[in-house]
Amino acid sequence: MIATSHGSLAVEESGEGGIPVLLIHGNSFCRGGFRNQMQGQIAKNHRLISFDLPGHGQSSNAVDPTRTYTRSGLAEATVELLDKLGVTEAIVFGWSLGGHIGIEMIPRFPGMRGLMIIGAPPVSRNQISQGFKVPPHLGLAGKQELSDVEVDAFVGGIFGESSEAFLWDAVARADGRLRKTLFESARAGAVDQRLIVKSSRVPLAVVNGDADRIVNLDYFDTVAYANLWEGCCHRLSGLGHAPFWEAPGAFNPVLVRFLRDVEAGRRATKEFHGGG
Repeated sequence: MIATSHGSLAVEESGEGGIPVLLIHGNSFCRGGFRNQMQGQIAKNHRLISFDLPGHGQSSNAVDPTRTYTRSGLAEATVELLDKLGVTEAIVFGWSLGGHIGIEMIPRFPGMRGLMIIGAPPVSRNQISQGFKVPPHLGLAGKQELSDVEVDAFVGGIFGESSEAFLWDAVARADGRLRKTLFESARAGAVDQRLIVKSSRVPLAVVNGDADRIVNLDYFDTVAYANLWEGCCHRLSGLGHAPFWEAPGAFNPVLVRFLRDVEAGRRATKEFHGGG
């Protein structure tokens, strides 16, 4: 448990080597969703760090929900956590809400060496609806109180047959004030994430399942990226909103390739500037 000004955050680490990799989960879930990365082959060559966002999992609820439970507030909490851990540079892997947090970390965390987003369309203030489809369960993502039936619908709509009991428990535990505040703040005027990715030179990997029922995959192709990894938005065949969970055998090699490319680019930059 790491104490921050936003609350106490539960942190888990595995592996060592290379640039630290920070994994950020989605709305109402928890770090357990990254089990197949934290306990997989990736950890043999990389230091992986996952944590529960404020109001999620084993972390405490936010000290000040109005401050913390926005995309910008969660980005600030994440940057503060890295500082507490002594992490001065990192590659960020953000899923869904975690991807939006990762985008908003770019201007806040100079040590970001790469960012992979999954299920997180970079939207501008007036294009939020363009980045998403509207499946029946999506409205639950912004609802403060969820019944047992609604929790089932929310988890099932994202994970389907691959869901496990701990994912249900995570949604049932999550501070509902986050869901409500998060969506209210976005409607009131969120940061222009489309502009951030258009101007940022941080290597950005865009990876989605081609069967994702939540995001508008075609929208990603309309965004201007300053430094899009491999020059395209990747779509993983037959996978939905959480491909890293559904099929780690298909997803993890893509993540490893991105990590290697980012680290190779960092070494080349250091050598060019005489850093050895």
